[in-house]
Amino acid sequence: METPRYRIDHIHYRVLDPEASATFWRDVFGATEKGRVVSNGKQRVMLDLDGLAIFVEEVPAGTPGTPPPAFLGLEHLALAVTDIDAAVADLTAKGATLARPISSPRPGIRICFVNAPGGAEVELVERG
Repeated sequence: METPRYRIDHIHYRVLDPEASATFWRDVFGATEKGRVVSNGKQRVMLDLDGLAIFVEEVPAGTPGTPPPAFLGLEHLALAVTDIDAAVADLTAKGATLARPISSPRPGIRICFVNAPGGAEVELVERG
């Protein structure tokens, strides 16, 4: 029996306003829209971010958001960049705001966090 191989198929990004969130991913990070469906009465916008499928899905009003860290479970999405200073300049010029500024938690790595719709954060990682 062959050993199974695993790869990321998609992430689900659940929000109150899927249109605004999809616009954020398209305008700020350059994601492309691949389709739309209504599933269980809720809008889902399917995006592609350099091979990563992001399903932006509407949730009912009143759905609680993710609490601030620390909590159990997946915390954030990290995107690799080759020049974090240029990436931050690009993203802020497009209207994105930083949740946390550029820092270097250890030699050879620089990171920062960008605010995303729904209270989420996207980490940018530059590995030297």
